[in-house]
Amino acid sequence: MQRQKVLVVEDDPVTLLTVKDRLEYEGFDVETAIDGEEALSKTRCGQPECIVLDVMLPKMDGFRVSRLLKFDPKYRDIPIIMLTARSQEADKALGKEMGVDAYLVKPVDLDELVKKVREYVCRAEAKRSL
Repeated sequence: MQRQKVLVVEDDPVTLLTVKDRLEYEGFDVETAIDGEEALSKTRCGQPECIVLDVMLPKMDGFRVSRLLKFDPKYRDIPIIMLTARSQEADKALGKEMGVDAYLVKPVDLDELVKKVREYVCRAEAKRSL
């Protein structure tokens, strides 16, 4: 069975490594990006099954990355889990408007993150098999 590919986009090296290591431990194939432009490029080249995306990124913020992907028919079905320190209701509403599937606030419970990734990967696989 092929491991599901997850793209983790995070500019903080400690958070990036922590999330990457945990998802790999849980059996996912993890690719990483440290800014918004790299996230778009890796998504377009690798078509991950799920994206874990920070908001505050260099070059292009996570809201814009999400909007560009969710409004493109080729990529709109890729689930995006926003993982950010921005906890205001306005930020959560903007995430929803930009097409984000789930919004988790840092510091995140890694068990909850893994659960969300599994949930959205399974949904995406089910959609593709229809």
